[in-house]
Amino acid sequence: MRLALPEAEGIERYESPVTFGPAHQGGPGLVHGGVVGAALDEACGLLATWHRFPAVTARFAVRFRKPVPINRELHVSSLVTAERGRRIEISAELRDGEVPLAHAEGTFLHVPLEHFLATPEGRAAGEAWRRRLSAP
Repeated sequence: MRLALPEAEGIERYESPVTFGPAHQGGPGLVHGGVVGAALDEACGLLATWHRFPAVTARFAVRFRKPVPINRELHVSSLVTAERGRRIEISAELRDGEVPLAHAEGTFLHVPLEHFLATPEGRAAGEAWRRRLSAP
């Protein structure tokens, strides 16, 4: 989905604008539910990873409240609601102004960096994160 990256590490709340286009369409003029779920998961995953690096999705559930329109700027937000050990509980919401369109709840797990280093892409991403974290 390529949502905007969070601005700081250790955050407990994340927000981003999001606009879905014709390629995201399910029914005429409406975003496919799987794409809505992907956007909510990404908002939660970005928050989880920036809250405690790195993290992965363990459980995720979406409740659709209203149809989601294409070609309109919407807002997605996520919030850390609890954490215990490696577990980070996060909720997310997609809104059109003040109107809630979809809500999600997820459990994310803090994992060792080695989890991602099994692939060349994972090693490249780990190196990019290392450089970013060591920058002044």
